Amino acid sequence: MLKLENVSKSYNKGKIKAVDNVNIHVKPGEIFGFLGPNGAGKTTTIKMIVGLLKPDEGKIYIKNVDNQKEPLKAKKLISYVPDNPKVYERLTGIEYLNFMADMYGISKEIRNKRIREYLKVFELEDAVGDLIKSYSHGMKQKIVLIGALLNDPELFILDEPMVGLDPKSSFKLKEIMRKRCEKGKSVFFSTHVLEVAEKLCNRIAIINKGKIIAQGTMEELKGQFMNEESLENIFLELTEQ
Repeated sequence: MLKLENVSKSYNKGKIKAVDNVNIHVKPGEIFGFLGPNGAGKTTTIKMIVGLLKPDEGKIYIKNVDNQKEPLKAKKLISYVPDNPKVYERLTGIEYLNFMADMYGISKEIRNKRIREYLKVFELEDAVGDLIKSYSHGMKQKIVLIGALLNDPELFILDEPMVGLDPKSSFKLKEIMRKRCEKGKSVFFSTHVLEVAEKLCNRIAIINKGKIIAQGTMEELKGQFMNEESLENIFLELTEQ
């Protein structure tokens, strides 16, 4: 579903290596957690996957589509929720959702069904006619999530998706992620909430100082660190070295 092959990215004329020779393979039907401390290269990697940044080296494939050679074809296969969503605040919620549906060419019948479904899930039915500038941070996060789900993406990419969500909405989002993977679609997300990653993810990669320092299932990671029983302990041991 998603392959990163020897991907690197530098800033400041090559002086700062933000991402260093990263290799990742996310399989269909998989929730893949991408972990790392602040400044480790997570968001830079995600921005390269979604096409907001170009890698200096390496290849990125989404369902065998090269995201540099065929960017529009690749973008039709994904949806992306950034860590700090920027929303058109002068639009109402429903205007924003229809705008997103228009961008992906979704028919009125399908969009209306999906909009109704997700508004109910995230309890935004009563606010969807209001201007987005009147929304709380959590409501903005939810409207962006709904917009990102409308095209039923093959690969759902989220950068710190639980930030700003109330516990009920976080639970609903995790349910949606699981159900998508049951249908053979994939989820790639970064999070600082290690407990969520441990319970939710099929596989995990940990990045530090631009390099992947561990990758595998929880069982495989625990096998490498015989004395550690939790992802939190493994993460701290790796990133403090």
